Amino acid sequence: MTLTHIHERVPAAERIAVRCVDSDIHPVPRRGELTQYIPEPWRSKFFLDHKVGELIYYDAPDYAHTFAMRADTFPPDGEFACSDPDMAFRQLIMQAGSDIAILEPGGRTPRLAEAHQAFSTALNHWQANHWLDSHNNWHERWRGSICAAIEDPEGAAREIETWAGHPYMAQILIKAEPRPSWGHPKYNPIWEAATKHDITVSCHLSRSNYEMLPTPPVGLPSYNHDFMVTYSLLAANQVMSLIFDGVFDRFPTLRIVFVEHAFTWILPLMWRMDALYEARKSRVEIKRKPSDYVKEHIKFTTQPLDYPEDKTELTRALEWMECDKILLFSSDYPHWTFDDPRWLVKHLPKAARDAVMYKNGIATYHLPETVPVLEGQTRVF
Repeated sequence: MTLTHIHERVPAAERIAVRCVDSDIHPVPRRGELTQYIPEPWRSKFFLDHKVGELIYYDAPDYAHTFAMRADTFPPDGEFACSDPDMAFRQLIMQAGSDIAILEPGGRTPRLAEAHQAFSTALNHWQANHWLDSHNNWHERWRGSICAAIEDPEGAAREIETWAGHPYMAQILIKAEPRPSWGHPKYNPIWEAATKHDITVSCHLSRSNYEMLPTPPVGLPSYNHDFMVTYSLLAANQVMSLIFDGVFDRFPTLRIVFVEHAFTWILPLMWRMDALYEARKSRVEIKRKPSDYVKEHIKFTTQPLDYPEDKTELTRALEWMECDKILLFSSDYPHWTFDDPRWLVKHLPKAARDAVMYKNGIATYHLPETVPVLEGQTRVF
């Protein structure tokens, strides 16, 4: 193809094999862009007149200026990082080499279920009109998330029904903080809608007011670094609830992705769950080993990647947990914690490289195996 295709915003006829699926990037609306999509009465009575509560201290590099984003991801017009689809396309697709990227919008979600559902509705319309439309997704590289308020399972199911047929919506996006845990039958409408339409359910960690954070037994954390560790504990509890409360037996085709909750902890958790299962089979109403459920139904994104000084230790852990069955590549663009796919691929066991970088992503999100060629695009491998 020639660069004319890019300038005219039309995809090339020639296609190329997908070799990198990025399962976590964070688009942000421009100022005032989202408001029009928030349904009334919540737009006027809540979002236009709602004070932001105290947030946890975010001890990220240069947070006062870049808000934990890469400094080079802010567009020149003064808008926020990753608010310009064309700039994100140049940096993530053309330069870093991601072939398909999953959009995961969010922000500080409100505590009230109805307000959260209104916010989710707005995010879905915004994605469809500002990222997934023919002008901004002419290259067919963006895939969106059906945002849904898990606090309102019936409303979430309706939102899923509304967007399930959209050609570029690849997953359902919920959060893990609300109680009770996911094994509770109240969430069945969400799992039913997801399995009805064969759409993966993803959960991204969220950061909000203190009263909405996951609370460890010893109380709320003070800093971002210990807060981030608590999210692995939160995900571990949801994994146990999904398995031991029988969600995967009730919904045998359900697929779950934990985004940005880390993943190295899943190996000892599988060991522990399997040991308990073997010792108490007569009292546990599930049909097989817990680790089997994990490897069939649950995926984890690679970012944040925990790696020790001795890289062979990471390699052994990845092999022991059969990472080719449970990991999806993610970059976390545009955050300062961005993992370049060209860097991460070097840390994967060779036998698992293809599965983690693109095969698992294609299968999990029902993505095409080829995309239109882009002249000048970096290829990860």
